[in-house]
Amino acid sequence: MEPDVLGAPYECEVIDLDPDDEGPVVATLVRRRAPDRSGRAVLYLHGFVDYFFQTHLADFFVARGWDFYALDLRKYGRSLLPHQTPNFCRDLSEYFPELDEAVRIIRADGNDALMVNGHSTGGLIAAIWAHARRDAGIVDGLFLNSPFFDLNTPWLVRRPVAAAVVRLGRRAPYRQIPRNLSMLYGRSLHADHDGEWRYDLDWKPLGGFPVRVGWLAAVRRAQRQLRTGLDIPVPVLLACSARSFRGRTWHESVSLADAVLDVEHMIRWAPRLGRHVTVVRFDGGMHDLTLSGPAVRERVFSEVGRWIDAFVVRDDALRNGTDVVGTDGRQPFAVADAHPAGPTLDTAGPPAVAGPAKTH
Repeated sequence: MEPDVLGAPYECEVIDLDPDDEGPVVATLVRRRAPDRSGRAVLYLHGFVDYFFQTHLADFFVARGWDFYALDLRKYGRSLLPHQTPNFCRDLSEYFPELDEAVRIIRADGNDALMVNGHSTGGLIAAIWAHARRDAGIVDGLFLNSPFFDLNTPWLVRRPVAAAVVRLGRRAPYRQIPRNLSMLYGRSLHADHDGEWRYDLDWKPLGGFPVRVGWLAAVRRAQRQLRTGLDIPVPVLLACSARSFRGRTWHESVSLADAVLDVEHMIRWAPRLGRHVTVVRFDGGMHDLTLSGPAVRERVFSEVGRWIDAFVVRDDALRNGTDVVGTDGRQPFAVADAHPAGPTLDTAGPPAVAGPAKTH
C-alpha cells in the first residue's frame, strides 16, 4: 500500500486490470486499518460521478473495530486515467474483477468477515455482484445507501425509450445522452455553494459527466436482472430518504430529500434482492444519506450500527460459537419493516421539515 491523497492514516493500492478498447485500466483500493481490529472489514462502493472522500464514514466503522476499504472503480476518481472516458462501462460485470481482487486483498489482511456498503450505482453493482458470488461465501452483509434500482424518469422513458437506448448501446456506446445532470445535488453538497463538504470537483463535478448510451444500457440490463429477482443469501439493509425532490430550480428542500433518484423505486424493488431485507427511511435524508445534515446522518449511523449488531455481527458470532451481544451491550433487535412512503417534494409546495428517522 502507498500513501493516499487523503493522507495518513489512509493508504491506497492500484489494481492493474486487463486493458479495454481505450487502453490501460486500473482500479484503486483505499484502506484505513482499525487500531483495535476485530477481523471484520467493510468495502465501500461509490456511485456515478463519485469517488471515496467520505472520511466520516470510515470513522464510523473504524471506531467499531472494522478495517475500512473503499474502491474507486475503473474510470472513476483516483482510477481515472487521461485517455479514458469518465465513469464509462459497457456492462456492470466489468467491475467484478476489481471487486474480486479487493476481496482477496481484504482477506489477505486478516479479515474473516466482510460487509459491502454500496451507494447509488455502487449499490446496484454491489447487489448484482453479491448475487453472482452468492455461492462463494465471501460477503456477510450488504448495506445499500439509496441504490440506483430504476431511472428517475416517467414510465415512457423508463421502459420503451430505455429499451431503444439499450439497443443503440450496442452500436454507438460512446454517444452522449442529450440530457445534462442537474447541478442542484452537487450545489447542495459542496462547501463552496450550499453544502458542507469539500471534494475534488475534477473527479466529482457539480454538473456530473456526460451520460453515455453504453453506460445507460449497462445500468438498464442490471436493473432488469434485479427486477427478475436476485438471490443474495446474506442480510441486506436498504436505507433511503423518506421522499424525493423533483424541482428544477434551487430550493432549500433539495438538502432534505433525495434530489437524484425516486425513493419509491428503491422500496418497490427491495424485496427482489433476497430473503432477508430490512428497509429504513429517513426524514430529511439526502441522496447520499451519510452526507445529510448532522442530525440525520447521526440517526443513519445509529440505525446502521444496530442493524450490523443484529444481523451481520450476530451471524458471524453464531458461526463462530460466541455470544451474540451488540456493541452497546443489548441483544440485537428484530427485523424492521419499511415505513409508509413520504410525499415527493417540489418547489411548488411548502419546504420540507426534517423529522425523526422513519424506523421501527
